[in-house]
Amino acid sequence: MVSCWRYHLWNPSSNPGNLLPWRLFNSTSEFSHICHFCYRIIWCHSQIYYPYYDCLWDITAGVTLSQIEKAIEELHMEGQKLCHSYEIPVIVDEAHGAHFGFHPQLPSSALQQGADLAVQSTHKVLCSLTQSSMLHMSGNIVDRERICRCLQTLQSTSPSYLLLASLDAARAQLSEKPDSIFNNALDLAIETKNLIGNIPGISMLGTPGFSNFPVIDPLRLTFGFWRLGLSGFEADETLYSNQGVISELVGTRSITFAINLGTCRDHIQRLACGIKNLSEASLLSFEKIKGQIEDHCGSAPFTDITMCLNPREAFFARKRKVSIGESLGKICGELICPYPPGIPVMIPGETITKKALEYLVLVKNKGATISGASDPLLNSIVICDV
Repeated sequence: MVSCWRYHLWNPSSNPGNLLPWRLFNSTSEFSHICHFCYRIIWCHSQIYYPYYDCLWDITAGVTLSQIEKAIEELHMEGQKLCHSYEIPVIVDEAHGAHFGFHPQLPSSALQQGADLAVQSTHKVLCSLTQSSMLHMSGNIVDRERICRCLQTLQSTSPSYLLLASLDAARAQLSEKPDSIFNNALDLAIETKNLIGNIPGISMLGTPGFSNFPVIDPLRLTFGFWRLGLSGFEADETLYSNQGVISELVGTRSITFAINLGTCRDHIQRLACGIKNLSEASLLSFEKIKGQIEDHCGSAPFTDITMCLNPREAFFARKRKVSIGESLGKICGELICPYPPGIPVMIPGETITKKALEYLVLVKNKGATISGASDPLLNSIVICDV
């Protein structure tokens, strides 16, 4: 997994209406968590930007400096209250980066690279309980007291002390051996690459294909299965059924596996054994492989997204259900996303395109569950009746 962040550009005045989100998309899934769309329903924002997209792997890689500059310029052109003379604090959604900065082989953390705030899902990488997260702040640009007051408007007055205790335990665990705690996990990650790297028909994600994003989290290993004629969903189902392997992220052409503090050698050996068995059972002829790669790579990113209504308008609009064929060209009235990974392909307010419908049918046929749709079989779709 290429190390990348979701950025939000923030007006230092922090007044209502001055929070300026940067929405990112990839070709097959709008590169934002569902919570970002809930935010847009509340605050009525609709800015769209596209990150770098890799067609072969069918994934997005990250955000470039030029895209950040473009975002700021376009926000200026839209007349937002963003002054050139002000510094712009940066909030980083560093959900999968709680371990960054704790070893020379790991990427630097967002705060180490100059971010003002970073939100980390501690439970995703470190040893805290599910749902536990941390907000980190650095520098003098952000008003800490105001942040605390804002949190009070959202947080429960009855917090879970189990979650709080697990966060403190994870912090204490890191503080005991901050420079060496990830040594074993990094060694296991290297061993995993060596075990799987030469298995026929398996592709391994590396930095050469992403020259603009030279840093890859060494504890996230992504393997492609298209040369076996398998989707990521199909390979994931087989690995789970036969070896009990649970993946971190499944895509149309690849699977990402996470190595962490709880990983042991038996885990990576089962993974390698499962992928080897998958290769032996599924390897196809070169001619068939080549045709599949070319056919799939013919799909370009979803750069034809048109928002007819902002998410807030679409959320409150009158709606009706139509057949999938009749929905083409209509305004989407529901948030539709394949799971995994649970990232929307269509959101309320955007025009339903042939490309989006074809992709949803494709991933459903390959094994993905379509969540958010009133009809998970995709025989019908809810549209805005405007």
